[in-house]
Amino acid sequence: MTDPTKIPWYIVGEEVAACNCAWGCPCQFNALPTHGRCEALVGTRIHEGRYGTTTLDGVTFAGALWFPGPIHEGKGIGQFAVDEKATPDQRAAVLAIVTGKAGGMPWEIFAAITEIQLEPLFIPIEFEADRTARIARLRAPGLGEFRVEPIKNPVTGEPHRALITLPDGFEFKEAEMGNAVSMQATVGDKTLMNQNSYAQLAAINWRNE
Repeated sequence: MTDPTKIPWYIVGEEVAACNCAWGCPCQFNALPTHGRCEALVGTRIHEGRYGTTTLDGVTFAGALWFPGPIHEGKGIGQFAVDEKATPDQRAAVLAIVTGKAGGMPWEIFAAITEIQLEPLFIPIEFEADRTARIARLRAPGLGEFRVEPIKNPVTGEPHRALITLPDGFEFKEAEMGNAVSMQATVGDKTLMNQNSYAQLAAINWRNE
């Protein structure tokens, strides 16, 4: 059997994540989560990528994660979905990456803190993201959905732009902040349902090389 940790891979694309924290997300600053626990739904589209000899260009995948406390304390539950249009080789490649089996960041960390990894889904995924406009939408039947729009000034109603820059970040280096108007997902026996919570839109460049 091929050892997946020996297979080089890289992914360049767009990621949008919606969680249950307040705008800004304390977790990004090593603080405790707004509501004590962490709930997140993430959508990713690969613009360019490769896992060994398997091309990953154009593949879309999503993931839902639930943690009973701060993420660094672990005990998480996770489930991933790969768009049904992906080939069998692409599905296997994405799952090897997101479950941490292929090594590389940020998935090594997420795998280490996710205690229960549920069976993956292969479903039609609708994912749209405009990072500059801070607009995004995800629909993954059986997993979850979210809708993101710009944060708005409470007085004028005008869009409010804010960015988080993390020079040493392992998930992203810079992300636009958005408002998750709605986010709902199911992870095992956990139901995630949030409104007007944190969202981040980021260009991603992940690899194990």
